[in-house]
Amino acid sequence: MPIGMQLIATAAQPLPQLASPAAIAARAGPGDQAAASTPFADLMVDAIGQVNQLEDEAGKAVTGLISGTGVDVHRAMIATEKAGMAFELALAVRNKAVTAYQSVIGMQF
Repeated sequence: MPIGMQLIATAAQPLPQLASPAAIAARAGPGDQAAASTPFADLMVDAIGQVNQLEDEAGKAVTGLISGTGVDVHRAMIATEKAGMAFELALAVRNKAVTAYQSVIGMQF
């Protein structure tokens, strides 16, 4: 599933009740923490990989449309729109991450 669709599906789900870090640590076993958390960097690498895959598919669809190898206009347009939306979503997430980083750096302790 493309990343944009994953985020939309995730956003449509109700939010779970938040627990305190102490409550989470009390429930977690010795190996649970590694399985429960995924570093943000890994999520971004996966998302960028999916964006690249969608852009490659869009490029192939447009090339097929131009060369006349059986790709119809609708398929090429859908592929390019998916790639464009995925890129815009990745850019928005990047901008939010940079803004959050700048906010944390600007805090005074």
